[in-house]
Amino acid sequence: MKLADLPTPALVLERPVLVRNIAGMASALAPHRVRLRPHLKTAKSIDVARFALGDGQGAITVSTLAEAEYFAAHGITDILYAVGITAEKLEQVAKLNAAGADVAVITDDAETAAAIGSFPTRIRALIEIDSGEGRGGLTPEDPALFTVAAAMGSRLAGVMTHAGQSYAARERATIAEIAEAERAAVVRAAERLIAAGHAVPIVSMGSSPTALTAASFDGITEVRAGVYMFGDLFQAAIGTHGAEDIAVTVLASVIGRRPDAGQFLIDAGAIALSKDRSTEATAHDYGFGQVRDLAGRPSFGTAIVRRAYQEHGVCAADPELPFPALKVGEKVRVAPNHVCLTVAAHDRYFVTDDNVTVAAVWQRVNGW
Repeated sequence: MKLADLPTPALVLERPVLVRNIAGMASALAPHRVRLRPHLKTAKSIDVARFALGDGQGAITVSTLAEAEYFAAHGITDILYAVGITAEKLEQVAKLNAAGADVAVITDDAETAAAIGSFPTRIRALIEIDSGEGRGGLTPEDPALFTVAAAMGSRLAGVMTHAGQSYAARERATIAEIAEAERAAVVRAAERLIAAGHAVPIVSMGSSPTALTAASFDGITEVRAGVYMFGDLFQAAIGTHGAEDIAVTVLASVIGRRPDAGQFLIDAGAIALSKDRSTEATAHDYGFGQVRDLAGRPSFGTAIVRRAYQEHGVCAADPELPFPALKVGEKVRVAPNHVCLTVAAHDRYFVTDDNVTVAAVWQRVNGW
């Protein structure tokens, strides 16, 4: 089957770009001798996981228990569920672990830690540390760090953090500074716990920007990153990768033309593309995505999806180029602003090696 024959909208994954991106992260971390625990919250696919892990074995990060169940069923057992756990979900984690998985959880809450510590079966848990983002976690100097650790007791497996504020940076030097702050915060928390007599075997940090720019991982046992596999327009804008390293695009059909207004219409809207406008805060606003040709090339210059309705995308043509000679029914591809949200509405990847032929179809797991 050819890409041009697919019903639209459809999610297209360029396997050579995926492989190149994965190799790039491995190369960046190799000198530091730190383990990568890839985050599969975006990929949600065992086929992608096999590339990310090399042989399909190893440790991964997930953001839903549905992902944990899916990957465990495919033989990946060392799983970190990196969203704050609630006590009511511990039974579900215990069932997964009883079936052969080893799902670890995170919290920054003393009552939840006590529920983990007293749960009838052992569940490993990490304390979430706030390294500057201000989303979740305890600061390294918070006295509650010891309260949470004591409540977990022998279930304490380590500390983890995520410097989400790295996405607000625009210069590599600034991201490197954030990476160091991220490292220092989680290592400081680990050192305080160790000094108080706790075992802290896991010291985990990570985001794709900081993983690729950090000068040191001293004291870190593992790095978590995920979006690097696919890339997107926002990551390209902040320098995580190049614009040519975006592996996932949305295939769409032209369904209308308005040359007089410099616009054309596609059948991919807010659901197929998401309504993320993250590039609006960067040097180049890509609207709801950059319009590329059927081969995935930016042949249309600055053409972007200017407006996104539920199932319609209104595309603005590049005023510096002739109006694209696209007929109704022809196919284009849209590079996403935020690939994590874009792929969430799709249930499969149409994989290509040559941007012409569909070489494979890879299923995704969705839901919670």
